[in-house]
Amino acid sequence: MIKIDKRKNYYLTIDTETANGLDDSLVYDIGGAIHDKKGRVYETFSFVIYEIFVGMKDLMQTAYYAEKIPIYEVDLQAGSRKMVRYNTARKHIANLCKKYNVRAIIAHNARFDYRATNTTQRYLTCSKYRYFLPYGIEVWDTLKMVKSTVAKQKSYLRWCEKNGFMVSKNRPRMTAEILYKYMINDIDYKESHTGLEDVLIEKEIFVWCVRQKKKMDKKLWA
Repeated sequence: MIKIDKRKNYYLTIDTETANGLDDSLVYDIGGAIHDKKGRVYETFSFVIYEIFVGMKDLMQTAYYAEKIPIYEVDLQAGSRKMVRYNTARKHIANLCKKYNVRAIIAHNARFDYRATNTTQRYLTCSKYRYFLPYGIEVWDTLKMVKSTVAKQKSYLRWCEKNGFMVSKNRPRMTAEILYKYMINDIDYKESHTGLEDVLIEKEIFVWCVRQKKKMDKKLWA
């Protein structure tokens, strides 16, 4: 039984994998981790969404990472991921946030995950219920945090220039994969592009930004 220190701030980092393109993304995988500002993890979850993964098999074949479908099936059989209905995932997240009195829900490029979770909620409930994440909890975006801290550092800019990770002159790319390559000094690192596994690197990006001890933008809606 985990003893919760109520003096601490706890955070929930989430990541989604989706099908149906970028404009009307539907979530088939959502992972999450409860952690503190030092990165210590207290609980995790890895949910495959039944209504999308099973109920929309034709759509799943068009997913950007459709080649990972057999991996999900193996993981589900092994028990490392759990198949749930979308409302079960929503309730689990709400219960975790209540249990740990979560300070903020965090994602890298949080606008995408926020929109995808709501789009899925509205699609599956015919808009009877419109919002997926618990009401009243701030949503933070590690992409905004990086822009305020690490991305301003000359060493990061030089590294991106050297390795071809530039959008344009003086504009480095800031994907979670590229940031983590830089963090761990491993140019060959490849992001898993599965929910929980990506969460575990994205919470490290959060910790990294916090360690900079700089004033930074973090709220998705500020």
